[in-house]
Amino acid sequence: MTDKNELLAGASEVSVDSEYFSPIPVGYKKGKTKYVIVTGTVMSGLGKGIFSSCLAKLMQDKGLKVSPIKLEGYLNIDSGTLNPFRHGEVFVLDDGMECDMDLGTYERMLDQNLSKDNFATSGQIYRDVLEKERHGDYLGRDVQMIPHVTGEVKLRLRNLAIKTNADIVFVEIGGTVGDLENAFYIEAMRELAYEEGPNSCCFVALTYILEPKTLGEQKSKAAQLGIKQLMQCGVQPDIIACRAANPVGEKSRQKISVYSNVPLNRVISLHDSTSVYQIPAMLRECGMDFEVLRHLHIEDRINLRSERGEWAKWCDFTDKIGKEKQTVTIGITGKYTSLRDSYASIINALEHSGIALGCDVKINWFDTTDVTDKNAGDILKDVDGIIVPGGFGVRGTEGKIACVKYARTNNMPFLGICLGFQMAVIEFARNVCGLKDANSTEINDKTPYPVIDILPEQKKVNAMGGNMRLGGQDVEIKPDTIAYKMFKSKSVRMRFRHRYEVCPDYIEQIEKAGLIFSGKAPSQPIMQILELQGHPYFIATQAHPCLTSRPMRPQQMFLGLVEAAMKK
Repeated sequence: MTDKNELLAGASEVSVDSEYFSPIPVGYKKGKTKYVIVTGTVMSGLGKGIFSSCLAKLMQDKGLKVSPIKLEGYLNIDSGTLNPFRHGEVFVLDDGMECDMDLGTYERMLDQNLSKDNFATSGQIYRDVLEKERHGDYLGRDVQMIPHVTGEVKLRLRNLAIKTNADIVFVEIGGTVGDLENAFYIEAMRELAYEEGPNSCCFVALTYILEPKTLGEQKSKAAQLGIKQLMQCGVQPDIIACRAANPVGEKSRQKISVYSNVPLNRVISLHDSTSVYQIPAMLRECGMDFEVLRHLHIEDRINLRSERGEWAKWCDFTDKIGKEKQTVTIGITGKYTSLRDSYASIINALEHSGIALGCDVKINWFDTTDVTDKNAGDILKDVDGIIVPGGFGVRGTEGKIACVKYARTNNMPFLGICLGFQMAVIEFARNVCGLKDANSTEINDKTPYPVIDILPEQKKVNAMGGNMRLGGQDVEIKPDTIAYKMFKSKSVRMRFRHRYEVCPDYIEQIEKAGLIFSGKAPSQPIMQILELQGHPYFIATQAHPCLTSRPMRPQQMFLGLVEAAMKK
C-alpha cells in the first residue's frame, strides 16, 4: 500500500485511484516555506495588498526571504485589456507581465522587482489545467475543480517558493470571501494548510467596521458575518485586521474575537493613515510581526541585527512625512481622472519625490476632454507643474496637446508619460515645425504628417498579435543632455507599455527645430526620451517611469519635476 507522502510526491504520475492529487515540484521541501494567506470580507478595495506588503516588509527587515503572489479571480489571462475605470491602473513588470496594481504596492514596499510568477488569474489556472488535460497529464481521470484546479493553484505557490527560495510566501486572494470566482482559491488554501501541516499557514482576514454617521458608533455585524463565511469555507482565521476610518474600539474587537475564535490581541485595528508608508509601524506597534512568527514557528530564522538597521532606515524615511517645509501643486491632465487608482503609481512617485525634497505635493486633477487651447490657461493657472500621463484611444488627446502647448510656451514644468510623450511630439511638430494637422495614426490614420506611427517592424509582427512594446527595456542616453545629468549614466532601464512610436521619417526635422531626443533604444531608431533645452523643465518619455519609483529611491524624472515646481 503506497503511503500518502509517496502519492503526493508523484501525484502528477500516479494512477487515477488515489484521491491525494496535489502535484509537488521537484526540489520542494515541506516545512521550509511558510505561507501567509490574506483574504477580504465585507467589500473589496480594503487594502489587502497594502496590508500584505507592509507585513511582508516587516518580515523582510528581519532577514527573512519573502515572496508575494496575487491570485485574481477574473478569467483574463492578464490585466492588459482591462479598462482603468474598472480595475485601476495596469502595472507592468520588468518581464512584460501586465498585472494588477497591487503588484506595484509589493514592488514599492519591498523594493524588489517581481515577475510573472508573482501573479495569477483564474484564466491562467484554467488554461494550464486544460493544456495538461490535452497532453494526457491526468492519465484518463475526469478533470475537476477539486483536486485538479485547486492542485494547480498549490503547484503555483510551491513553484514560487522554490524559485525565490522564500521563507514566507504571501498569498493575496483578490475580491471578497463569498465571491463565486475566488471560491476555488480559498479551497486551495484550505487544502494547502492541511497538506503542509500545523503551523505552516497563517490566515489573515481583512474586514471592515462600519461607522454610520447617524448612529455615532462602530458596528461590527457585517464584519462578523463576513468572517463567518470564511469559516464556513473550512478556514479558521488566525489574525483579523479591522479596516475603519477611525481606530477600532475594544468593544468591536471583543465582539469579533468571541465570534471568530481569534484571541483579542490578534484582532487589530487598521484604521486610515496619512500615508501607506506609516502602516508598517502601525503593525509593528501592535506586535503583528511577532504574532506571525510565533504562529509559523520561525522565530529562530530572524536576524535582529538586520532588523535594527533596516528599521532605522525606514524610520528616517517615514519621519519626514508630514514635516514638509514647502507645498507645490502638480496638475495631472488625464483621461481617467475620475478614478484615482488609474494613476496609483504616479501618485506614489510624486509622494516619494516630495518626501525626499521636503515638499508636500498636492495634486489637481483635470479631465483633458474639457481642455482646449482657449481655456488651458484658465484651467492650469493655479498649478506649479503638470503631468500628461498615458492612455489609449482618441478621447481627450486634443486636450492633452493643449496642455503640452501651455506648458511649453509658459515655462511650466512638464513631464509627459507614454501618450504624453507622443502628444508632446505632435504639439511640437504642429506649432514649431509648421506641420499643420500632424498627428498619430492611432488618432487619425489619414493625417498628412504621421509623426507618431507603428514602426514597419511592428506592423510585420501584427499578424502574430504581439506588436506591443512591453516591460523593461534599456534606454541609451545622449551625453550633455538633461536626461544624462539626471540619470548620471549612458544607459538606464525603464518599463514600457505602448504600441506607437515617433516615425523615423520626421526625427531629423523635429530635432533641427530644437526638440532633443535624449534617449533612444540601443541600435534602433526608436525615440524614448525627449527634452527642451532652455525650458525650466520640459521632459517626456515613452516609458512609464513611475513604475520603478521606490519610497527611498524616487524616480529621477519625478524628482526633477517636483524640484522644478518648487523653484517656480
